[in-house]
This record gives sequence, C-alpha cells and structure tokens, in this order.
Amino acid sequence: MDTHTPAPDRAGEASSRSLLRFLTCGSVDDGKSSLIGRLLYDSRLIMEDTLASIAKDSRKHGTLGEEIDLALLVDGLEAERQQGITIDVAYRFFATPRRSFIVADTPGHEQYTRNMATGASNSDLAVILCDARKGVLTQTKRHTFICSLLGIRHVVLAVNKIDLVNFDEATFDRIVGDWATFASGLGFTTLVPVPVSARFGDNVTVRSGNTPWYRGPTLLAHMEAVDVDHGAEDKPFRFPVQWVNRPNQDFRGFSGTVASGRIAVGDAVVVAASGRQSRLSRILGPDGDQDRAAAGEAVTLCLADEVDVARGDVLAPLADRPEVADQFAAHLLWMDEEPMLPGRQYLMRIGNFWTTASVTQIKHRVDVNTLEQQPAKRLDLNEIAVCNLSCAQRVPMDAYAENRQTGAFVLVDRFTNRTAGAGMIAFPLRRATNIHAEEFLVDKRARAALDHQVPLVLWFTGLSGSGKSTVAKLVEQALHREGRHTYTLDGDNLRHGLNRDLGFTDADRVENIRRVGEVAKLFLDAGLIVLCSFISPFRAERRMVREMMGKGEFIEVFVDTPIEECMRRDPKGLYAKARRGAIQNFTGVSSPYEAPESPELRLATLGRTPEEAAEVVLAHLRRLLGG
Repeated sequence: MDTHTPAPDRAGEASSRSLLRFLTCGSVDDGKSSLIGRLLYDSRLIMEDTLASIAKDSRKHGTLGEEIDLALLVDGLEAERQQGITIDVAYRFFATPRRSFIVADTPGHEQYTRNMATGASNSDLAVILCDARKGVLTQTKRHTFICSLLGIRHVVLAVNKIDLVNFDEATFDRIVGDWATFASGLGFTTLVPVPVSARFGDNVTVRSGNTPWYRGPTLLAHMEAVDVDHGAEDKPFRFPVQWVNRPNQDFRGFSGTVASGRIAVGDAVVVAASGRQSRLSRILGPDGDQDRAAAGEAVTLCLADEVDVARGDVLAPLADRPEVADQFAAHLLWMDEEPMLPGRQYLMRIGNFWTTASVTQIKHRVDVNTLEQQPAKRLDLNEIAVCNLSCAQRVPMDAYAENRQTGAFVLVDRFTNRTAGAGMIAFPLRRATNIHAEEFLVDKRARAALDHQVPLVLWFTGLSGSGKSTVAKLVEQALHREGRHTYTLDGDNLRHGLNRDLGFTDADRVENIRRVGEVAKLFLDAGLIVLCSFISPFRAERRMVREMMGKGEFIEVFVDTPIEECMRRDPKGLYAKARRGAIQNFTGVSSPYEAPESPELRLATLGRTPEEAAEVVLAHLRRLLGG
C-alpha cells in the first residue's frame, strides 16, 4: 500500500486516453464542489460564457464575496445554491491530454449517504476530503468504510483548506496519521494524502510553493497516473438479461450489457438459474453483427436453441457459473429513515432480477468510528451491518469482492418504493438442499369440504383495548353455532407458548406476526376458518401475512377505536403503566400503530356494541360463505 508515492505513469503508454471514474466525498462544507470546480477551471475546461454566468451567480449565491465561487459549477440545483450544499449526485466529464474523467460530486450530509453510495458504486477511485481545521470526522470514516465495501481500491485523502491552518505540516501529518490508522485494514491498494486549497488551487493541478515540505504528486497528476485497471474482461463471463428482444417470430435475442468477461460466437453458455444450456449463434452490437463482445459492451445475444430466458436471467459459461441460492450473507448499508427490521419483507433487485427478500439475522453492526462489531436487532439510517438474507426465489450471484456487477443488490420499500438499503454479497448460505414441499393426497379443498365451508383467515387488527378480541370471540361463537369449523389465534395466548421468547421491540413484533402468519396458513390448509386477533401495528407485516394466503382467503378487519377511548377503557391497565414509563414500546404511546388503508372491513366501535360489531363481520362472511 502506497501512502505517498503515486502509482506508475502508464497513461502515456496508452494509444488512447483511458477513462477514470472517481467521486468526491466527505463531510458537509469540506469543499467537494469547490475542488471539482477548481479542477475544471485550472484545466481550462470552462467556456467564457459559463465563467461569466458563474461570476454573476457568485455575487448572488456564492460564499466568497466578490471572488468567483467555483463550487457553483457543480451545485447546479437551485436548492443547493441557496443552501450552499450539495444534495444530489452531480456528474461532470472533463479530460486532460493524458486521461478522461467522469467525476461524481456526492453530498456530505449524513441523511444523503445513499447518494454517496450511488456515486461510489460506479467509481474506480475516491477523493475523500476533510477540512484541515476539523480533521477526520465520523462522516469521513463512514465514507472511507463505504468506499471499501463498494470495492474502491484507490483513495486520495484531500486535506482541504490547508491555507486556513497556515499550510502547517504538523496539522497535515496528524490528520493523515489518524486517517491512515483507520483505513489501513480496509483493503485499499493505494492511499495517497494531498494537502490542498480548492479555493486557491494549491496542489490541485499545480504544485504549491506554500507547501515546500510536501513531496508527493498534485491531485490531478496522481489521478492521471494511477492504474485502476480492475480486469473486468478477465473475470468469468456474466450477462444479465435486460430485455428479451423479439420484434417478430423469426428473431429472438437477449439484450443487455456484458457485466464481465468475454464471449464469442459459438461459445457454450448456460442460463445460470435453470441450468439450461445452449451456444451463442449471433452477437449484435450497435453496428450490426460482430464476432465477440467484452465487459462494458451493450449487445444482443442470440442462442442456437429455443431456451427459456427471461429478463433478470444471467447467461454464463458452462465451466464457471455463478452461485445460485436463495439465502446469502452480505454487508448491508441502510439508507431509509424507517428502520430495517429482521423478518420484514422488501423488494430486492439484483442485476435485472426482482424478488422479495428479508433479513433473517443481523450478525453484527459495524461501528464506523472504530470498526468494532456490535450486536443489533435493527438497523437505522446510515448504519452498516453484516446480515443473513433470504429470498423468495433462488437467484444467481457472485461475491461482491469478485464481481461488483453481479454481487450487488438493493432493497426497496414495498409501500413507498424508496431504495431502503444497498448490499454487497459476501457468500451464499449453503442450507440443506434435500428439503422439498411435500404434496399430500388430501388437500385444503378436500379438508374444507368435510365441513362444507370455505377456509378463510379473519385478521382482526386494532389498538390495545379496541375490542378486537371481544368481537373475534363473538364471531367465532356464532360461526360455531352455525356448524363452521374454526380456530382462534390470540396474541396473549401465543406469547405464553410459541412466542414466549419474543418481547415488544419493533423487531420482535415483526417476528411475532411472521410466526402467527405461518401458523394461520397451516390452519387454513387444514380447511378451517381462522380468526386472528393481534394489534399487528405495522402495515408491512399485515401485507406479508396476506400474501402468504391465496386470493380472497385473507380478510382484514380493522377494529377502529380512537386511542382516547382505548385509554378510557384500559381493561388491563396497560395504558396507565405505559404513560408512567413502566412499559416500553407500547403501541399508541411509545410505539406507532399504522392503521389499515383499505381493509375489507372497518368496524367503528364508538356507539356500537360488540354484538353489533360482530354481526357486521358475520353478515360479510355469510355473503362469502353462502347461507
């Protein structure tokens, strides 16, 4: 690992300019946008009319008085200019005689760490800035760690605003020492610290006379010279299918971008998930047929056989296939303000493949200040952990360390469609493969026919004290009298047995409902009408249980009682204890309740007796069941 000497200069050996993708990151106000502006300005890549516009905007939005504020070259959003911060990822292209560059300027605010991760996922090098007056901050360490997780192996520490500490060598050395100690075990190939002043240009593109003690390269010289070849073409062939191209019955091709490796007409390939084999009959690029393709090329592949291939499938060589699994271990960076709770279902995208997934276990959370491993039951915004995940389907994957394209995934919130987390696969979990769903000779329909009924799950949800258990009992009693075969699952009863190991944290509530859903599904398969009475405060878990059942088999009954009335009733004295602080994580007091948005039945209990509420449910059931 090189901490002072630049990598060998190979740019001049290339017949054409190579491309370097890099990002700038760091804490708020460390000068990321100013540094990029300085690179563009000193490289003489700013048109005169653009410079005039920036000079005008500097007087209006700038932070340097009458000076031109070069940060405004990058802070293109009006909201950013008004606040003087970067709140999105801004991409810029520039070139020097020796190399071409694409730079991603990422935000420094902690709540925008997701944007920083987006920029890092496609970068070869990171320029991490820190303010010489402040030194290495938590956000500096967080960004350094994320860069390591996302496979960046070349890092520059730009100690900016060195002019504001009088170009002091001791200050620079102290900051570099702190950072190098933290980053030394993160697997970087090069760590190059540079003292810079983005405002005045010291050591950005030209060596500064203000730092005679610094003998390393300028920032630009290092980026022109560093060798970041990650050998994508030398890795095993991977082709995630983005689109099945079938304009007519005579043509069927599979379009996408070669993620890694090389392929040639006539090569044998396999559909990774299904194991179906064929040979490559044609490769079509932008200019028509071509004999071969390599990593980074967008092409359409045609196979010699009619093999079933869909969007999201991965084509690979016969002898070097990716892993195919439905469980794996991964580093997970949480990006959502809603916490990640094990057992909660999310949508997962890996390549072009979508499925549902959940975290089954948080192995440990990583303290970004010390890299210490800590126990955790949930992940909050910007936290990083090693987790085990489970998917609804088996998916092809590689370890992220081996292939960044096929080893990365994102988790998406199923209600808001927000990107909630970004993950880097470590390895598949080799669970037992000899377990298969058993097909019985007597099925759900046959069991229900004995009782002349339609199996259903009635899910009563509402606040503690809303009356849901009372109504459920009355409904079951009436159904029993009518000759219906029923069973009731009640929250308190299950917590005395099956769920006695669970508390009332959000994570435990999620697991509580997951287990209840699995039990309810078994009773449903037995042909019963299952009545479930649970607070079940989170929409995500109620939706998860609904999706366990068949179409029309889940009826959500929202027992809608205002919390003031629940507190007035308080049959178990729980609200009084919760308000005194004697009970933690109590729904409606110290833990939220997410009311159903479109339940099959909404029972407003004010002004209605439990018997009247039960009759509303029974009337609905009679219409479904007949009679």
